[in-house]
Amino acid sequence: MDRLLCAFEGSLAADALAMPVHWYYDRIALKRDYGNIDTYLPPKKKHPGSILWRSKYEALNERGDILREQAQFWGEKEVHYHQFLQAGENTLNFKLASELYSLVIEQEKYDPDAWLDRYILRMLQPNWHRDTYVEEYHREFFTRYSKGKKPRACGISDEHIGGLATVPALVAALAQIKNQNIVQNVLVHVALTHKHDGVLKAANDLVQIILATSAGTPLRESIKLHASHWLSTQKAALWINENDEHVVGARFSSACYIDEAMPAALYLAWKYHDNFEAGIIANAMVGGDNCHRGAVVGSLLAAAAGKISEKFNRKVIIN
Repeated sequence: MDRLLCAFEGSLAADALAMPVHWYYDRIALKRDYGNIDTYLPPKKKHPGSILWRSKYEALNERGDILREQAQFWGEKEVHYHQFLQAGENTLNFKLASELYSLVIEQEKYDPDAWLDRYILRMLQPNWHRDTYVEEYHREFFTRYSKGKKPRACGISDEHIGGLATVPALVAALAQIKNQNIVQNVLVHVALTHKHDGVLKAANDLVQIILATSAGTPLRESIKLHASHWLSTQKAALWINENDEHVVGARFSSACYIDEAMPAALYLAWKYHDNFEAGIIANAMVGGDNCHRGAVVGSLLAAAAGKISEKFNRKVIIN
């Protein structure tokens, strides 16, 4: 399998595996509810640590109606963020990644305006996705869109690692098309919704590591070459025998903010550089924003492996 396509599939696999325990910060509760996650599982209806009830979104008009039938669950306690997804199903941001991959292959180029049109179409399409939760950047984008702003002006300075969810998909698609500047296109794309220097830097570095690893550079060396400002591989070597829950939890937060989430994801990719399955399982089991960290962990480990076992194979060709 092409290693860049494999990297995309790896990101989808890591997201789907982590989906039922997404945003579990209580590891005791995580293990009590799901045990050791080593296969795709459906989410339980209740999430004891859910803070969805604190999130608010009201569509100003039908141009912003992205919650639709899910709106009734906002404000309720213990609602699982992904309560209606099936085992192995991807969360919203990775469903969008598959849509992006399909669009670029279909058009044989990346056109940011065409993507924004497709993004708006799908987000407003009834029943296109079944996620209860939609990230802040979606809500802010469609609030601005509802007020009549042009799509290019609807993005915000979002500092969450969720901004990387579509990066492996775009890299995989662009690599199949001649004369495409992959890094430049990725940065243009991410900035449509995440106009944040840290997220853009992380996107650039993720692309560089994916490309280098896919070309044959060992993953640990690629991380050292292109991401030393995020993660000291010398320190990582000292931490390797520590429990993953300590490194991602105490040394780095398991939360979604890019300044902690990126080094946490890179550490897991560095530690499990030669074991895709162990790496995405570890990513799921440390909880927090494990779905979106999966864009980094899953893509890098799959690029290094060059294959994904049948157990986790997403069989992505084109949707």
